[in-house]
Amino acid sequence: QVQLVETGGGLVQAGGSLRLSCAASGFIFSNYAMAWFRQAPGKERRFVADISRTGGITNYADSVKGRFTISRDNAKNTVYLQMNSLKPEDTAVYYCAARPQLSTVVTAYNYWGQGTQVTVSS
Repeated sequence: QVQLVETGGGLVQAGGSLRLSCAASGFIFSNYAMAWFRQAPGKERRFVADISRTGGITNYADSVKGRFTISRDNAKNTVYLQMNSLKPEDTAVYYCAARPQLSTVVTAYNYWGQGTQVTVSS
């Protein structure tokens, strides 16, 4: 059974940092690209970042470029999102997702976690 479990969300002041983790099980992690998406209240789910199977390729949404870093540890079946210089507009539920190839498209992803809330206060 495929499971993606996100942790690390919380409340932080603007300018602060958080690191999200997503632990995967039930599939061969190293065979899947991984991604982070986020969804703010009343808005559609949007791409944040993705990373290739080996970690050699990463992509970011313009809104987070230079502030967020996606990484993965295939030995631990875990993908991370380091978020620095957080802004109130980063407030959202953050989801990790998996599919065999990289994609920025929400509907392309096969597997999803339950999400973790990130709230950035001004």
